[in-house]
Amino acid sequence: MSQRRVVVTGTGAITPLGNSVTDFWNNLLAGKSGAGPITRFDTSKFKTHFACEVKGYDPKEHFEVKEARKMDLFTQYAIVSATQAVEDSGMNLDKINKRRVGVIWGSGNGGFLTFQEQVMEFAKGDGTPRFSPFFIPKVIPDIAAGWISMKYGFMGPNFITVSACATSTTSLIEAFNYIKWNKADIMIAGGSEAAINESGIGGFGALKALSTRNDDPQSASRPFDESRDGFVMGEGGVALVLEDYEHAKARGAKIYAEIAGGGMSADAYHLTSTHPEGEGAYLGMQLALEEAGLQPADVDYLNVHATSTPLGDESESKAIVRFFGNDPRHLNISATKSATGHLLGGAGAIEALICVLAVQNDVVPATINTQTVDPVIPATLNLTLGSKVHKPVNVAMSNTFGFGGHNATMVMKKWKE
Repeated sequence: MSQRRVVVTGTGAITPLGNSVTDFWNNLLAGKSGAGPITRFDTSKFKTHFACEVKGYDPKEHFEVKEARKMDLFTQYAIVSATQAVEDSGMNLDKINKRRVGVIWGSGNGGFLTFQEQVMEFAKGDGTPRFSPFFIPKVIPDIAAGWISMKYGFMGPNFITVSACATSTTSLIEAFNYIKWNKADIMIAGGSEAAINESGIGGFGALKALSTRNDDPQSASRPFDESRDGFVMGEGGVALVLEDYEHAKARGAKIYAEIAGGGMSADAYHLTSTHPEGEGAYLGMQLALEEAGLQPADVDYLNVHATSTPLGDESESKAIVRFFGNDPRHLNISATKSATGHLLGGAGAIEALICVLAVQNDVVPATINTQTVDPVIPATLNLTLGSKVHKPVNVAMSNTFGFGGHNATMVMKKWKE
């Protein structure tokens, strides 16, 4: 079977740093943090009082009231970002073959807030089940892909991936594969998450995964820093339009970048911890670059998973040194969760978008907040601390890892005829 080239022709984003791709990118490059006190609920009895919330979002600006009531927040974020991406792509919905357009979305938790609200309401009552008829459709993670397809009439492959915090990288790799294998011409892919609620903050807090730097939320996410104490929860949605190159060329689409390869692996090690030597991370990077037909020396920028947890950052750094060499001076590394927080199932999508924009604009966004690099992190790694770096970015790679040992890596490169 001949394999086709896959390019990115549309982008959309609703994030803690802005509710459009332009606002998000400008704020990221400016080194701003999306963190602040949680506004959704009273955090006084929780160990963590802050997160990276989406700001200034009003569902009434995007949906009819009756329609919004049928959707959990994660679905709303999915539709808003996908709508931006479809519009940005410039596709003529009256002329494309909608049977050849699909949606593969990603969410690690689905309708987390809806589930919490419905169960709490039941617990307050007399035991009589009074659940919303939309309870199940709001909770199930695959509903986001379904909503997007119904909005546009896209009848191609339609499903959702779940691989914890590697979820939306997995969704993008799957979308890449479906186009590459000639099973679709266009795929809407990405991920969304809305887990900033009592259950999300309480659950991850019980795992001791969250930072408790309540006195200084904006600098709490500090990957690789010796004082890092956990990740900062984020939320939002990011969508990319992936398209067969010949199809995009025929309709005169603008092209952001080319998807060159994807690699997936498993640590096969622990329920929540990454492999201490980064075995699965190394394998994922190896497989992605092999598919891209590239060498480690070809990679100009690596967006690392680096959540700001003590063990995770160290194990990833070991995998990087093993894969790229002891002194990879050519490679700029940045941990953008320092600015966005950790979008969980949406992390891979927002970081893939960052890589696409880095390739398009020849700029590497910074790792913010990191002041003193932990001595366990190899000093030879170029962590791009403090401010953005302008340099040619011909190839970018994004790493994502999830609970259960799931690893996914994508490679993007500058588009050339």
